[in-house]
Amino acid sequence: MWSKLPHIVLKYRLALMILLLLFTVFMGYMARDVKMAFNFNTAVPETDENYKYFQDFKKNFGEDGNILVLGMKDSSLYELENFNKYEALNKKLQKVEGITNVISLATLQNITKNQDNRSFELSPLVGKSPTSQAELDSLMAVALNLKFYSGQLMNVKNGATLILITMDREVLNSKLRNDVVGEIQGIGKAFSADTGIELHYSGMPFVRTVMQEMTAKELKLFIVLSIAITALILFLFFRSWTAVVFPLIVIGVVVTWVMGTLGILQYNINVLTGLIPSIIIVIGIPNSIYLLNKYHQDFAKHGNKMKALSLMIRKIGLVTFITNFTTAIGFLVLVTTDITLLKEFGLVAGINILATFVVSMVLIPGIFSYLPAPKPAQLKHLEFKITGRMLTLLDLLVHRHRYRVFAITIVVLGVSLYGVSKLYSVAYMVDDIPEESKLKQDLYFFENNFSGVMPLEIIIDFGKPRSSLNARNLRKVERLEIGLDSIDFVSQPISIVSFAKAIRQAYYNGDSNRYSLPSPSDRNAILNYLSNQKDEDGLLNSFVDTTGQVLRVSLKIWDLGSVKMDSLITQVVEPRIDEVFGDDEDVHTSVTGSTLLFVKGNKFLIENLQMSLLLAFGIIAIIMAILFANLRMIIISMVPNLIPLILTAGIMGYFGIPLKPSTALIFSIAFGISVDDSIHFLAKYRQELFANKFFVPIAISKSIKETGSSMLYTSIVLFFGFVIFVFSDFGGTVALGLLTSLTLLFAMMTNLTVLPALLMVFDSGKRDTNFRPLIEHYEFYIEDEDEEIDTQSLLIKSNDPFVGSTDKDNKDS
Repeated sequence: MWSKLPHIVLKYRLALMILLLLFTVFMGYMARDVKMAFNFNTAVPETDENYKYFQDFKKNFGEDGNILVLGMKDSSLYELENFNKYEALNKKLQKVEGITNVISLATLQNITKNQDNRSFELSPLVGKSPTSQAELDSLMAVALNLKFYSGQLMNVKNGATLILITMDREVLNSKLRNDVVGEIQGIGKAFSADTGIELHYSGMPFVRTVMQEMTAKELKLFIVLSIAITALILFLFFRSWTAVVFPLIVIGVVVTWVMGTLGILQYNINVLTGLIPSIIIVIGIPNSIYLLNKYHQDFAKHGNKMKALSLMIRKIGLVTFITNFTTAIGFLVLVTTDITLLKEFGLVAGINILATFVVSMVLIPGIFSYLPAPKPAQLKHLEFKITGRMLTLLDLLVHRHRYRVFAITIVVLGVSLYGVSKLYSVAYMVDDIPEESKLKQDLYFFENNFSGVMPLEIIIDFGKPRSSLNARNLRKVERLEIGLDSIDFVSQPISIVSFAKAIRQAYYNGDSNRYSLPSPSDRNAILNYLSNQKDEDGLLNSFVDTTGQVLRVSLKIWDLGSVKMDSLITQVVEPRIDEVFGDDEDVHTSVTGSTLLFVKGNKFLIENLQMSLLLAFGIIAIIMAILFANLRMIIISMVPNLIPLILTAGIMGYFGIPLKPSTALIFSIAFGISVDDSIHFLAKYRQELFANKFFVPIAISKSIKETGSSMLYTSIVLFFGFVIFVFSDFGGTVALGLLTSLTLLFAMMTNLTVLPALLMVFDSGKRDTNFRPLIEHYEFYIEDEDEEIDTQSLLIKSNDPFVGSTDKDNKDS
């Protein structure tokens, strides 16, 4: 079947290209509704217990990450003119569509006792704008006296204060979020320009918006950069615009298919899927390089364009398919994970890497069959002196110094393995953002003044309705809060206990000394007031579920990184919970929230990526076994591709680059790509063995000189193609690009030195003439078969002077 492929592709090339064009139009149509991701993506599978706790929490209490925070620390805020402008700022924020609540010093609600109705009421602290500095100072004194807000809205030590902006859930997970955040920033900038007071922004909605906008911006940047760099390299190699434009058309088609695939599968563009177009551009170009290089090599031998195109498909078509398949494996194995983010990335990338083969095999032969035959100037790249000298040096190195190659490789591996021992894993909620960025600096502001903004929730289920309001249980919760409040990097807890203390303070007309849980002597009187209370503002529901059985204790913590955060939760927070409630069998507690899911999700990501790498390794080993049917050849082919992974891991260890989702991706991606060089080299090597009477040294030399140039070209394209990611503002993307580039560069070197050296030492060249493995069945042929190709049967009647030209015509052209 494979031998008929050249005839099918070339004879029906026009129909195939039209079909391809129509399908591309369809994919472009399907891509029209692809949107950026706005929802919170967690790496924790839906079956996980913590994930279920979090979903239950959201049903009872709503989102924990829907608060955008504005902060400021400027004494001039407490001057009359600026405070009134601050009050106006709050009123403007309250009018923004999509904002459900704004809490600040200017909108502070004070709990007061209404003796006439024997109930408690909420009244604004600032009823009307103060008209004098003395009036403002009096209001601020009252605000400082409200212990409920101390540490939550105000830092009493340095005067820093917050504006807490609650965002509607529907807006939070939609495109409208960006518009709302943009409007908030616009209002904030106007306030800063008018008062000179600097505002700091943070909170999950703001962080997610900034990172999503950065992703959208980088998606466009990387597509432009990857096209520009590949076009430049192609032109430098081939010195022909046709060898630049048409490979880029191939890539343009596949990128359209990528966006169409996202549309068909109804996936959104996130931080990972946003990288796929650029990755496809970089990975897809080597197909064109191998095909065009082979086309030019064969045309240089006999001058027949159609014959050269036919041989191009026949000689390396299957190898190109296998290399695309092994590359796709590096992505498709991610589908086996339980993590939606990785599944979507792996599936879309894997499908379209395979699609790159189809598009390349139709368009490259089809388009070049209609173009003029290559001119001598377009074939000069076959005789690049620099490339020739480099390959000659590599050939001499392998033949004369192969044991030195082994020795140096072993030493480098030993040094790298020591670096691997230093490798560690960590990730941050606000990950990969440059230290000097406004987002990161603002985060530090909130950590230093308010113990952070990352939400953490403790859920306590007392087992019986209304039992959370039991005096004994409230005292236990208070005891827990005292223990939590003493922990570094954790904010003062807030819960129904805080509310109960504020109620008692209100009952005693705002006396701050009375900010404590109701005592036996005043409990009944306070409960009598509460019985007349209508929870119109949902205050109780913010702390306790509708049954009164489950309550929440809300905390904010620093963005400590996954390692310290995990240690903080498992070794400090959870033990303190157990100290208080561990002996009570009826009480069930759990720690939940976006922060905890992130910590656990990071572990899941790393573990799943490690399993994916092992799975990719196993599948590719099986492919090698099918192709070569020789255990020794499988080992020989794998070794040169494992060495680069160890070298990269060693570099990460030495330079303190942590293992996290973005950097863990490097290994499965790079392994899938780097093994392509081994397949190309070994396929050519097997051909040369038969052509040179199974004499290994000559087969090695010819393989290096013919396949080596394509390996050099593709490796350079891949290196610079992935290097473009260093222009990212995300540290993880920078590491992904740089380390993948280095890994692929190492892989090229090992496949041109270690691989042939291993063949020289461990392969005798002898073959069982009665058994031909798959690679020989499809790839091996004798030179005489070249003459038997009926080029006339490949032609379509046409007025094109270049279609159907004879050997002599092609030579003359």
